[in-house]
Amino acid sequence: MNQIDAPTGPFAFGTFAGADGVFPGFVVDGTVYDIRGVLPSIHSTADLFEAWDDNLDAVQRAADDSDTLNRLGGTAVAALDVRPPVQPVGPILAAGANYREHILQMSVAHQLGRSDATVEELWDEAAVETDERRRSGDPYVWTGIPSAVSGAFDDLQLPDVGDEIDWEVELGVVIGRRAHRVSREDAFDHVAGYTIVNDITARTLVPRHDMAQIGTDWFRAKNQPTFFPTGPYLVPARFVPDPTRLRIEFRLNGEVKQDATTDDLLFDIPSLIAYASSLVILQPGDLLITGSPAGNGSHWKRFLRAGDVMNASISGLGGQRNVVRERSNILPPWQASRSGA
Repeated sequence: MNQIDAPTGPFAFGTFAGADGVFPGFVVDGTVYDIRGVLPSIHSTADLFEAWDDNLDAVQRAADDSDTLNRLGGTAVAALDVRPPVQPVGPILAAGANYREHILQMSVAHQLGRSDATVEELWDEAAVETDERRRSGDPYVWTGIPSAVSGAFDDLQLPDVGDEIDWEVELGVVIGRRAHRVSREDAFDHVAGYTIVNDITARTLVPRHDMAQIGTDWFRAKNQPTFFPTGPYLVPARFVPDPTRLRIEFRLNGEVKQDATTDDLLFDIPSLIAYASSLVILQPGDLLITGSPAGNGSHWKRFLRAGDVMNASISGLGGQRNVVRERSNILPPWQASRSGA
């Protein structure tokens, strides 16, 4: 049974599985109702984006009407299998190094700077570089693949390739309208809502020692199965009046490791949308994750182990609980052929 924090607002969207299969739902006070009982043409949550405002209004009328809810009948959310909220899952656009304090922590943890610099010097020099990047530079955005996305209560499978498995809880922004060459001023018009994403990383796979000129390899470090626990909900943007005031918290086995608010973003949500859409076309259902605050495993020098329990939450968006499972200890054929195993 899932213990799920309540979302902000009168309802939130999600994707759920019960005795009759997988269905798009809306959640009111801990009870899930099938969206198809209100909007018969909606077969998945992604269908909502075709007429987002109209569909949102229709569901809001249903959520506000007790007779309609009684007619629909509902199921306690805790009794259902909670899937990633937007189905089918789309691509992930991820902002790296986008919380100021986190950048400074990572610079110290990975000694990103002069080899003879003290901890204090590394911190101060990283602060100068970071503030200049905010003033005149661009966000750093990489991409994730849908098959790496898992549910808010699914187990995290430790990979057989890669070590130092790290957590990073992030605010996820779900795009609701096609966006291309969008200005900062118009960016929020393209946001459907918000969700929680835990961006898991195999830290030892980030550097490419065999190709130093390339630098880092985010594909292999971040896209293994279950590496993006997402959800439990898609909370419509109209119910999140100020996404810069949300509290992010991560607990490992009950101990707080991350505790911050989203006001420390180096590049804010409108900047990320404007930048990404200056280069690519963002489509409804695309998931933009905005970076993680300070307090990941690299900072604590403690990485995920089998049996760990992760709890992640963002105020108003619900919470996640993921148990870490042991590796299979069977190398994929490619790595086995390279290792001589």
